[in-house]
Amino acid sequence: MLASEDIKLILEGGEGYNAEFKISVPNKVKELSEEVCAFANAAGGLLLIGVNDQNTIKGINLDNTKRSAIQNSISEITPPLHCSINIVNVGDKAVGVIEVPSGPNKPYVLSGAIYVRIGPNSQKLTTAEQMRDFFQQSDKIYFDEGSCIKFDPTKDLDIEFIKTFKQTSGFSNAINDEQIFLNLNLFTTNTKFKNGAVLFFGKTPEEFIEKAIIRCVAFNGIDKRFIKDDKFFGGPLYFQYTKAIQWLKNKLNVSYDIEGQGSGPRKEIWEIPETAFKEAIINSLSHRDYYDKGATITVELFDDRVEISNPGGLVSAVTKTDFGKRSHTRNPLIFGLFSRMGMVEQIGSGISRMYDVMKEAGLPEPFFTIDGIFTVTFKRPHKSSEKMSEKSSEKTVEKTVEKTVEKTVQDKILSMIIDNSKVTNKDMIKETGLTRRGVEYNINKLKSLGIIERIGPDKGGSWRILK
Repeated sequence: MLASEDIKLILEGGEGYNAEFKISVPNKVKELSEEVCAFANAAGGLLLIGVNDQNTIKGINLDNTKRSAIQNSISEITPPLHCSINIVNVGDKAVGVIEVPSGPNKPYVLSGAIYVRIGPNSQKLTTAEQMRDFFQQSDKIYFDEGSCIKFDPTKDLDIEFIKTFKQTSGFSNAINDEQIFLNLNLFTTNTKFKNGAVLFFGKTPEEFIEKAIIRCVAFNGIDKRFIKDDKFFGGPLYFQYTKAIQWLKNKLNVSYDIEGQGSGPRKEIWEIPETAFKEAIINSLSHRDYYDKGATITVELFDDRVEISNPGGLVSAVTKTDFGKRSHTRNPLIFGLFSRMGMVEQIGSGISRMYDVMKEAGLPEPFFTIDGIFTVTFKRPHKSSEKMSEKSSEKTVEKTVEKTVEKTVQDKILSMIIDNSKVTNKDMIKETGLTRRGVEYNINKLKSLGIIERIGPDKGGSWRILK
């Protein structure tokens, strides 16, 4: 049973994947059972009654009648699920606590429907097809709930990132790490770290979970024939996200708007809105199929577009007609942790936000491929392609001019040797206007081409034309 200090810690962390707050017992007690069912179909969780949306305890009088009504409603969940219902006094106020385990006999059904936990929200699967497909792949959907046996938290945890997570998630630095891990339900029943915890907090999760990296590739042109840059980013998922964003920033055209007559903050203006990339990369890290060891998340940059892909197509619980309107994730633990960091604003809104920001920027709407490999394609502005073509043309012209100048100089040196086989480097410097190194470079070039050779020493020798 939880103590008052445990309740305070949970309140400090706020609602999330493993925690839900209710100000009172709703008139329709079934609403509580729906939350319980959703927790059981995921990783388990806590339902606190008597707490408002601001994480403030208002207290509750959970008498025997209400307690009995809640228990009767939960008993309608099939197969049977045992949940403890207790009262915990925090100061002078009482909080109702329903502790829900991660059910060992999924799926759990309430009134013919399956409820699942997605980030800080519960969702209902309504059609038989959604239910069947969802639980046919249930082992994949909850990959992040599996146990990572080889992970050793005493040496494999990224301590610096844990500090970052605490700061962005609203946890006090005074709370020890283990308590936070317990509150977030990051341990399996055998006290091993879950795969999702390893991916999120491990120094090098790719050592334990194959292909758990992002690959960023830049191509020259509009196909995959010529690679200009190829980088692999590992580490905690949040770091993979930041490194991929920085890589894109370095490759794309980014201008700056100085507000307030040059004295205000500098605003970055990306050729493709940065928000679109953030949504796409977070989506990839949260929804990819980590069971697929033959592929990885890729960010591919072409002259005319950017493609971001991840293993695993559209989650079967979401139909093509629902795409962009509702959300479901293969990795609810990871999704919930990103949500706690404030990186997921609203469930199911990521796709529509990508459409919106591209439209606001006057760019073509993103194109999605949702079968097998999930891919989003962002078209680059024409001016970006034109600039790259201009740069390419400029380089070609520069190289042509360089070669023409080089050939003219070498012809001049050859003419001097024909006129006088004992011509000196000093004479060549004076005649060509080059430096000593410039003359030596062109002489060595002629030697390497087998056109001239030196007979005798530098002083007193002579030049001979070979061809």
